[in-house]
Amino acid sequence: MANPRVRKIADRIQVIVAEMLERRIKDPRLGFVTITDVRLTGDNQQATVFYTVLGGEEEMAATAAALESAKGVLRSEVAKQLGMRISPTLTFIHDALPETARALDEVLARAKAQDEAVAAARGSTYAGEADPYKKPHEDTDEADDDEK
Repeated sequence: MANPRVRKIADRIQVIVAEMLERRIKDPRLGFVTITDVRLTGDNQQATVFYTVLGGEEEMAATAAALESAKGVLRSEVAKQLGMRISPTLTFIHDALPETARALDEVLARAKAQDEAVAAARGSTYAGEADPYKKPHEDTDEADDDEK
């Protein structure tokens, strides 16, 4: 979707579908839905709508059924508001991004805990000298002789 016009149409479809779900679709199976993204093909024939649902598996299944049953109404409203010659077909896909992000957060938290455990076991003393860098030899006797 490199074309800016296609991106603009996809953003408009996202807004239209979100407003329709909020205001006009009164299906009791519809849960707390958030439209996260819309991807449109280059020829504007097919739109893939990604959504997330707040809740468990049963809310996701009920919301998926409600979206499938409201697909025709949503498509006709998208066509009416866009005013295009061809209205795109809508395909609803549950967005797995929040679950993926949550899994990554858990992995990062475990890695941080393991790093802290290793740091605590390591101790606070140096393995060698406190300052491992060599310094030039300073001769205090010569400095005293030059001043005299």
